Amino acid sequence: MGKTTLDPRLKEPNSAMQDHLGYQLTHWGQDHARLKQPISAQIMNRAGIPHGGLYATLLDTAMGFSGCFTGDPAQKSIALTLTLNVNFLSQPTGAWLYAEATVTGGGKSTFFAEGSILDENGRLIAHGTGAFQRRQG
Repeated sequence: MGKTTLDPRLKEPNSAMQDHLGYQLTHWGQDHARLKQPISAQIMNRAGIPHGGLYATLLDTAMGFSGCFTGDPAQKSIALTLTLNVNFLSQPTGAWLYAEATVTGGGKSTFFAEGSILDENGRLIAHGTGAFQRRQG
């Protein structure tokens, strides 16, 4: 699951938040995206587990990317989040988190997506759904 499959021609510049948290876009294709996030001290809450806001960030990012693939670096599309729902299900084990998202419906300017966060052992950690508005990048 952690293998990078991102076409280098489609590499997006990192945001400052992405650099700070350390997540990476590892797959981006039509209606699908995948991220990986190292489990490190900087993402932990006071209970010693990854902060729920990190899960929301990973799901929001993966779902947004899933609906914005154009296949053409000159034709960029971005997503603005309209709604985001996150269900926290379990605590992770291991050193990595993986967020995967797929488009579930929508039209030209609005799309719906769902996503999951798994730990490196395949345990479901969080699940989310959202509605997004597509805009030209």
